[in-house]
Amino acid sequence: MENNTLSGATAWGDLAAELLNRIRQQRPLIHHITNQVVMNDTANITLAVGASPVMAHAREEVSEMVSFAGALILNPGTLTTERVEIMQLAGERANALGVPIIYDPVGVGATRLRIDAGQRFLKYLRLAVIRGNSGEVGALAGMGGEVKGVDSVRSVDDPIKVTRFMAESYQTVAAITGRRDVVSDSQRSFGVDNGHPMLQAITGSGCMATTMIACFCAVERDYLIAATVGLAVFGLAAEEAVQQAHGPGTFRSALLDAVYNLDAVQVRDGIKIVTLEEVRPES
Repeated sequence: MENNTLSGATAWGDLAAELLNRIRQQRPLIHHITNQVVMNDTANITLAVGASPVMAHAREEVSEMVSFAGALILNPGTLTTERVEIMQLAGERANALGVPIIYDPVGVGATRLRIDAGQRFLKYLRLAVIRGNSGEVGALAGMGGEVKGVDSVRSVDDPIKVTRFMAESYQTVAAITGRRDVVSDSQRSFGVDNGHPMLQAITGSGCMATTMIACFCAVERDYLIAATVGLAVFGLAAEEAVQQAHGPGTFRSALLDAVYNLDAVQVRDGIKIVTLEEVRPES
């Protein structure tokens, strides 16, 4: 799909509605190699948007399983040395087959193991999309950002510059999620203004955002467009969910319902995506 001329809320809304319908019609298989904390949530969000999840982690089957997948998610949130090896094995097979890899650098910057795993994936795998919070992506890029546990405690000063650097350096799409999500392929950069602060009150919301990106990447080969729309749809669902929620527990349930119940009209009217320019220091 040629989307270089895409502009305006109406064009984005129409495209988002089309891609969401594509997921629900095609029901692509999304192969998660993910962390134990979020496995249930990411499986359910995959089902809610209309795709099909599989959580296959065994060394003996990951290469075979990824051959059936529309996208592969690598999420090393609960990391072990063996898990890194398994992710590498699945990633190499995905690259050979042209299956997009979506990498969520959970906690990168917090420990040496996580930093080394991230650098390994950057060096040896072609990653379609990298999505993390500001601290994670900044640490992965070596451009600032600080992580404590899996939470960002220091954000990068210029997220557009950092995402463009990552995208250009590793021929990928980079996304930093936060109050405004920033997504770039180095040539084009977009901001997503959908979302709600309640997402920060539940564990796994970032991992669910990564899963949404993967679902859209499975049906749209312009991965910048897929990632941007995936984040916007997820953020829009959060806006809908918070209207029914009374706190984090009910919000989590309402979020699944909102994703499941999103229709074309809601998506067309609710998507908030803008074109971004890099912030440059004043002369």
